[in-house]
Amino acid sequence: MRFLTRIFNLNDPGWGRGQNGGGNEPPKDGNQPPRRPPQQNGPPDLDQVWRDFSDRLSGLFGRKQGGGNRPPSQGPIGPTPRQSKIGFGVIVAGGLALWLASGFFIVQEGQVAVITQFGKYKSTALAGFQWRMPFPIQSHEIVNLSQLRTFEVGFRSTARNRVLPESLMLTDDENIVDVQFVVQYRLRADGAPDYLFKTKDPDESVRQAAQTAMREVVGKRPMDVVLYEGRTAVAVDVQKLMQQILDRYETGIQVSSVAIQNVQPPEQVQAAFDDAVKAGQDRERQINEGQAYRNQIVPMAAGQSSRMLEQAEGYRARVVGNAVGDTARFTSVLAEYKKSPLVIRERMYLETMEQMYTNASKILVDTRGSTNMLYLPLDKLAQQAAQGAARPSNAPAMPPATPVTPPPFVPPAPTQRPAIQGSSNSLTRDRGSR
Repeated sequence: MRFLTRIFNLNDPGWGRGQNGGGNEPPKDGNQPPRRPPQQNGPPDLDQVWRDFSDRLSGLFGRKQGGGNRPPSQGPIGPTPRQSKIGFGVIVAGGLALWLASGFFIVQEGQVAVITQFGKYKSTALAGFQWRMPFPIQSHEIVNLSQLRTFEVGFRSTARNRVLPESLMLTDDENIVDVQFVVQYRLRADGAPDYLFKTKDPDESVRQAAQTAMREVVGKRPMDVVLYEGRTAVAVDVQKLMQQILDRYETGIQVSSVAIQNVQPPEQVQAAFDDAVKAGQDRERQINEGQAYRNQIVPMAAGQSSRMLEQAEGYRARVVGNAVGDTARFTSVLAEYKKSPLVIRERMYLETMEQMYTNASKILVDTRGSTNMLYLPLDKLAQQAAQGAARPSNAPAMPPATPVTPPPFVPPAPTQRPAIQGSSNSLTRDRGSR
């Protein structure tokens, strides 16, 4: 090793100075490289540097050194045959070590390395410090499993940048809709070999599978379902169908999500469709208003019906109760009447007259032969009394009423009420005379 260091020492000041470093002093040892004399200060000659390197390399493999500007008497300078074999073995061992060391590689977290042997899949290396047979026996390719790949269908970057050949689709009711959606996918843990070797262009296969699945799902549904209430169901069905297609072709890809960004009619019929949508919304609004009015009126009518039924039941109970009470009272009076008819008849007469005179506001007094009549305005007096009770204390007092001078009072002639006879006929004649 020291010999090789002396041979390939580029810091040797004798390089480019000739075999003796440009001086006349011969080398002390044949194995020692020439030294530059201390008195020479200047840049080395490039041609001489190249000749020195060629001579040393030739001497390493046992060939005689040549070159210009050397006296022929010096003879060959170089290693012995044993040293040449050792040097060759060292070079071969070093090259073999470097070749074997080229098989080491590092796999980052979230990645795997697919190892191939003579171009054929051999194994999969996980994250960490790995080794394989060096090239050309084996090689590896790093595949990122954690990367979430995304692409758009029907647009690029923004919704206004449309791609109509991808977005226009036919529905089940023979209408055309413009569908724009985004697909996200990643590789499965064991899908790296399939991703590299089973499909020529797996990313383009995912795009084609997405368009195929979306057209199939949209083609089985009417336009209103795709535009409104069925958008979520359409996305779920497209994801399932895409996964089935990709698994059938063994792409090693797992579909993460399918998100529908925008669904609308074609631009040419957008105005007419907006009018139809507005009319449908007005129809729904009127239906909702009618339903709200129904929900308000029906409970109110039900409440009124229940109240009327309760009132009718109350009236029925009151009438029946009154009838039962009257019947019971009549029965009790009849029993007493049978015991003493005259007393009960007189009592009934007095109670009836008392009820009649209680509700009367005027009283007429007959003087039996005199034309004078006493008038008492009891209704006016009762009205004034009621107004005085209802008027507050701070209200102005009512002006006094104009006094009315009654006609002169003439006492009636004394009459004598006939005594009640014992028979009912005499009592009847007496009431008739009155």
